[in-house]
Parts: sequence; structure tokens; C-alpha cells
Amino acid sequence: MSSLSVFRDIPPAQKLEGSLLKTYKHDDYPSKMFLAYKVCMTEQGRPWISLVVRRTRLQISQDPSLNYEYLPPMGMKSFIQAALELLFGKHSQAIAEKRVGGVHTVGDSGAFQLGAQFLRTWRKNLKTVCIASCQKEQYGLIFQDMGFTVYEYCIWNPKELCSDASLFFDLMEHIPADSILVIGNIIDCRFTQTQWTNLISIIKSKHIFPFFDVPCQGLSTGDLEEDTRLLQYFVFLGSEFFCSQSLSKSFGIYDEGVGILVVAALSNQDLLCVLSQLMNNVQALWGNPPATGARIITSILCNPALLVEWKQSLKSVVENVMLIKEKVKEKLRLLGTPGSWNHITEQSGTHGYLGLNYQQVEFLIKKKHIYIPKNSRINFTCINSRNIDYITQSIHEAVVLTEGSEG
Repeated sequence: MSSLSVFRDIPPAQKLEGSLLKTYKHDDYPSKMFLAYKVCMTEQGRPWISLVVRRTRLQISQDPSLNYEYLPPMGMKSFIQAALELLFGKHSQAIAEKRVGGVHTVGDSGAFQLGAQFLRTWRKNLKTVCIASCQKEQYGLIFQDMGFTVYEYCIWNPKELCSDASLFFDLMEHIPADSILVIGNIIDCRFTQTQWTNLISIIKSKHIFPFFDVPCQGLSTGDLEEDTRLLQYFVFLGSEFFCSQSLSKSFGIYDEGVGILVVAALSNQDLLCVLSQLMNNVQALWGNPPATGARIITSILCNPALLVEWKQSLKSVVENVMLIKEKVKEKLRLLGTPGSWNHITEQSGTHGYLGLNYQQVEFLIKKKHIYIPKNSRINFTCINSRNIDYITQSIHEAVVLTEGSEG
């Protein structure tokens, strides 16, 4: 017996991302390469995980006294406290004054989902969201779905091949008053003290609400404090803001999706009111956060010996990435590849721009089976001793063969 489906008018969704990976998977070439994975990769081409995390996960799984009851809606208190101390410092004045707090969230985007829900309900004057980042950020879709008007600004300068603070401040001059400013991972901008002061002044004068994104603390510079200096400057001056703190990448537990929505308020009383409303939102969104990832992270952050080992593992990853970038730059120099490649080593973090144009990217994909995004922003941890010669030779050919043909 046939009947009409209630879903008969639903078309397939337009693919937002993943088409590059899909094309890569369908490629039968035996030596194909994919340089756009989100996660850190090892020399062996496997997702990186700190050894201390692996040991801690095993110990927790074998603990017979573990209670598998649901966590409270706000999450694990010890995890939230440890995460806040990681973000602001163990001796943070804001933590001592109890004017910063957090909610244990689900996945990398859960904090943005929760924060956007709160702002839509309690700050109806904030209708515009401006996202400033060095790359396309997926959380713009969350704000759009909530009914916000979203503008996205890339502060990567493709001509100068650098993260450009002037692009960021040009945005700040034109951003509408009463907007939400989402600030992505912009550590490469290297603001001067005068620019810091100017940023705070504009935010206050235009009544802008900052919403920070800290996606991988420690993996930009290897220095946990340096990676959050902008955030610490804001909280030191008594600014109010939200922050999405994702901890999955920093610990190598990508499948757990562990994060926090951090709230900075003027007083403990204000903070408690905000957290109480966020708890209502949590109960409507997901009820209770998952515990395993939070247990692993808390066990490490609260154990001095394990903490030292984890910090060292982060430094090792960053040092390895820096070495890979130096090798790529040097090999391109020795090949006589046209142009300057200093921008490769001037960028921090696991991901960065190669500075290739569309034709060069297409050449790498179609002729060399090296899959990279159209903007040429790759994951440098995907490059290892087995593939670096082929990759750099291919980049050299792409640049030489397309030189002078652009436009």
C-alpha cells in the first residue's frame, strides 16, 4: 500500500563543507593526500593524542568506584573550575572575585548555541553579529538560525600574506552600535598596547558585546597564557563577555567534544543571574552534558605531575609544527620557487595559509592529487617526512606553471 510521505517536499540540503574530503575519498590515485583535516596529525598520519590523555582515559575506564549518574545541567563543577583556571590563570583576580563562571557545554559549537540563545532572549537590542577571524567560521550559521543578521570579516590579508590588524580595526570603526562581536583565534595579529586600548574604547563607546572563541588553547604558541592574553586583558579591565572555550583539540579527544561557555560579569550577583538563566536554556537544549571527556581533562588539570606532562606534549606539537613549516619554506627556497615564503613560518598554530591562488590550488588537486581548500589554508601537521618532498615539489610546479597567468 503506497502513501504520500510527509517528507516528500523536503529537498536535499546544500553541502556546506566536506565536499573536498568527499572528492578526496573518491579519488583512486594511490598516493593522494588530504591536507585539510581539522585535527592534529602525527608523523604516522594518525590523529594526535597526548600520551598522558591516553593513560588517564584508561585509568578512568577501569575505575570501579566511578558513578555513571547524569551530570547536573550546568556540568561538572570541578571541570568548570579547572577550565576557568586554565583560561584566566590559577591566581586570577576575576576568579577570586567570583565574577567569571561557566557552563559545561556539548561539542565545539555548544557554547555558541547556548550563548546565542541567551542573547536572543535577554538582549533583544543586539540584532547584528559581526564575526572577525582569519578563516570561515561555522558558528555564523548558529547565529543566522537564531534570527541574527550576520556579517563575516576575514582579517587575513591575501596580498600581504599575513593576519592584518588594520583590517580588524577597520571593521571596528564600521561595526554598528549594539552589535555582538565574535572574535576568532586572532593571535597572529600581534596587537600593540595602543591597539588594545583602542579596541576596548570602541567596544565600550559602541556598546558592543564581545563573544570570544578559544578553540585550541596552547596549540598556537605552545604557551597557554600567551594564547589567551587578549582574553585576560579584557577580564583585567572588568569587561563583560562570553567565551567559547573548546578543549577537545588541546587534549586530543576530538570524539568527546568538550567545551565551556565562559561568562565574565561585573559582579558575582550578575554572574549568578546569568548562570541561572543559562541553566534553563541548557535544560531545553541538551539537559545534561557528557562526562567522559570532562573527567579526563579534570584529572589532568588537577594533578600537578600530569599537568606538567600535558603542557610538555603541547609544546612538542607546536615545536614540531614550527619545524615542518621551516622545512617547507627551506625546500621551496632551494627549489627556486618564485615569491617569498616567509609567511609560512610567520603564522602560528597547526593550520595556516600557503598563499596560493585559485589556479594553483586547482593544479594541486587535479594534477597532483593534493587536496587543499580553495583559500589554501592547510593543516601543517598533515605534512611529514614521507610526503614533504612531493608536496613542496608540487607547490613549486603549481607556482611556476601558473605564474603570470592569473587574471
